Amino acid sequence: MRTNVVRATALLGALVGPAAAQVRRVAELSTTEVRALDRERTAVVLVGGILEEHGPYLPAFSDGYVNERLAADLASAIAARPGWTALVFPTIPLGAGGANEIAGRYSVPGTYTVRPATLRAVFMDLADELGAQEFRWVFVVHGHGAPTHNRALDDAGDYFGDTYGGRMIHLAGILPVLGAEPPMPTTAGERENGLEVHAGAKETSALLALRPDLVPAAVRTAPTARGDSWPDLVRVARRPDWPGYFGAPRLATAELGRRRMRMRRDSLVAIALRALDGADLRPLPRLGDVTRANPSNVEIDAAATREAERREATQRTWLARQRGQP
Repeated sequence: MRTNVVRATALLGALVGPAAAQVRRVAELSTTEVRALDRERTAVVLVGGILEEHGPYLPAFSDGYVNERLAADLASAIAARPGWTALVFPTIPLGAGGANEIAGRYSVPGTYTVRPATLRAVFMDLADELGAQEFRWVFVVHGHGAPTHNRALDDAGDYFGDTYGGRMIHLAGILPVLGAEPPMPTTAGERENGLEVHAGAKETSALLALRPDLVPAAVRTAPTARGDSWPDLVRVARRPDWPGYFGAPRLATAELGRRRMRMRRDSLVAIALRALDGADLRPLPRLGDVTRANPSNVEIDAAATREAERREATQRTWLARQRGQP
């Protein structure tokens, strides 16, 4: 049995070796190997994953599992272009704006977020490092729905372009990528699931396709938490018995998840390859921009900002005491 596995592995390596070698992982490379990369034909892939409550049926890293799969598919598509290399970074488990903020709750088991300013600083620092080393192409795969999260990543990308003249694109924040969603299998299912923005039937389906071992069987009896508009969802989230998700996760299927992932992948990869071909992506709408005028988003963002400022003040007070400052 062991001999057969070794032979199969060797055969697979012989078949895909040259293409697979074009997907490089920065964590495995030496200084010499990184220096040798062709900056004009190397696309850096930055992968992120927020740690955020997803109710009782999905893991906190749900967004991260989706992002990692999309990033792997993107890296393969880049490497399939003659002469191109995808340089993949380790997953960054930091994000801003957990769904619990919709409910006005800021300390919820499963949510471990950072302030939007912190997220922005992390990715702007990486932009500086990559720009100073003359990388020209950076794709960020860090899908998560909070407007402040998306604006922070958009800011980092815009900064990279303005400062270093390259392209750093927050792909998952572009609306055609976010909007690449399959319909529910039935009209009745579509109505029951309602407006899904977090951990409903479609997101649960994606996890059933990617990590079924992390989705408990109890999801089949999950109660529905439906809303048909953003104000509806805010009202649902602010009920004392809100389960931490929206929609009808009990309707999830692995097949729906596979279709969802295919649609997301196809849209994300197509936009990235268009960018490599020189297309101007600025006309494409970005989630962080279009949500600025939504009154419910403005209210939630303002409350979250006040909480972030409170935490920052507490941290600054502690630091001042440590340094003996008044």
